[in-house]
Amino acid sequence: MNILIVSATELEVKPLLNFLEINSPLNGLNHSNIKVNGHDIKLLITGVGMVNTALMMGRYMNSLYDLTINVGICGSFDRNLNLGQVVQVEEDILSEMGAENGEEFLTYEQLNLPGTHVYRAITNQTYLAIELLNKVKGVTVNTVHGNDISIDKVKKRYSPDVESMEGASFFAGCERVGGDCLQIRAISNYVERRDKSKWQIPLAIQNLNEFLIKFVSEL
Repeated sequence: MNILIVSATELEVKPLLNFLEINSPLNGLNHSNIKVNGHDIKLLITGVGMVNTALMMGRYMNSLYDLTINVGICGSFDRNLNLGQVVQVEEDILSEMGAENGEEFLTYEQLNLPGTHVYRAITNQTYLAIELLNKVKGVTVNTVHGNDISIDKVKKRYSPDVESMEGASFFAGCERVGGDCLQIRAISNYVERRDKSKWQIPLAIQNLNEFLIKFVSEL
């Protein structure tokens, strides 16, 4: 199986890089031949945000991967999800796509534009470890939410569970090349007024990478 793991930053997958014995910082696609249980694994570091993700996936995803996984940390709107918890994002929305009409926000659907702003995971086979994760809906944003008014608006508009800056762009990039694509994230913070003292980034990265190492080792 050919597997591509996509992350915005090296920090979010550093323990996995250590496990795979990739010691040098990555810029773009890791071209070394890494095999785990006979599976070929490559890693793509895109940089933060949907534009960087789309650019790097367009540049490097010219061959078919059997499985492509977007991994990283995220914020959670849902207080029933625990900080550090690993989840699967099954559906992801470009929530800022639309238009303002005075105080009203017109969604992509209301504008009757071609294409879509909603993207989903693609799975043609079952992965047991993935099946055991909580399934959530995400929104992908350029500006992470930290204002009560904007948080309330996006929750009413799309009822998201989590947010990231790359997820929907990743799914969009996968649609053109085929193969399975999954998005796995660990919750580092709740979506609220910005207070980094409450964040649990090290815990989220630790739990995410423990899951990823176990996942690739058991394939």
